[in-house]
Amino acid sequence: MGKVSGVFLLAGLCLGAIMAMLLVPSSRPGPSAVADAASGTAAMTIEAESETPESPPPSPSVPSKSADPGKPPAVVDAQALADLVPGGQVSVVVYDRVAKKNTVSLKSERSYTSASLVKLLIALEALQAGAPPSTVQRMLSVSDDDIASRLWTAYGGPAIVTRWATKIGLAGTHPPEDPGRWGDTRITAADIAKIYRYLMEQAGAGTRTTIMRALSAATENGSDGIRQYFGIADAVGDLPWSIKQGWACCRGSRILHSSGVVGKDNRHIVVVLTSQPTSTTYVSGGKRVTDVVKALLPAIDDL
Repeated sequence: MGKVSGVFLLAGLCLGAIMAMLLVPSSRPGPSAVADAASGTAAMTIEAESETPESPPPSPSVPSKSADPGKPPAVVDAQALADLVPGGQVSVVVYDRVAKKNTVSLKSERSYTSASLVKLLIALEALQAGAPPSTVQRMLSVSDDDIASRLWTAYGGPAIVTRWATKIGLAGTHPPEDPGRWGDTRITAADIAKIYRYLMEQAGAGTRTTIMRALSAATENGSDGIRQYFGIADAVGDLPWSIKQGWACCRGSRILHSSGVVGKDNRHIVVVLTSQPTSTTYVSGGKRVTDVVKALLPAIDDL
């Protein structure tokens, strides 16, 4: 009786195992039980392979602009930048403070009227001479021309430009021919980028803090009512920015400049200088500067 029961028990177990194999859904990952049952040899081969599972396919990843410092830099079409300012001139510099090099440079030595960008030098001189930081900050944040004129007169006028051009090494920066017209100072995109590098890397902590607070608090409209959020502020989206803008008209052209630092830890120095036809309005001219900065985003957005 015991032997018969053992035989039936063994047969029942075998039949149960076969039924379980046939009832396993063939859609699960890996070889199906039906395939195993069809060929003993095939089943053994598949089983042998399954002892060393295949490596899963690599997960898709989003390239990080900052994670791979050895990758080729983003390419910006220089001619395309020039085409964004029809009938005018444009110069561009983007300097990466992490890579310590220019990632974009277009006509960087071309000379332009500075408009309010010379206020960066006025600010450096005034703070060195002991001017109240609040006065300097207002001159920069709202681009106040009256304050700039007072500080220009008080601290040496054209000599301000000469002193700082020598100190920082600004080969293309020269005082205005008319000593009273500080906005006619001559500048280049390369030199404005150097001013920001000096400010971020060499200026005293107090000077840097005062100026950068002002630039990061730039108001949407300047003291003269002109909207100064064209260029960098309008183009870079959620990236942090600190800006100094310049605009002037109409001694032969309409000047619209956008400059500043962009990105986490002020990584990128961005300078866009333009000279546009006098028939261009501030609104349309500002949009062109914004379009130029948007075209630079592959070299700026390091998120």
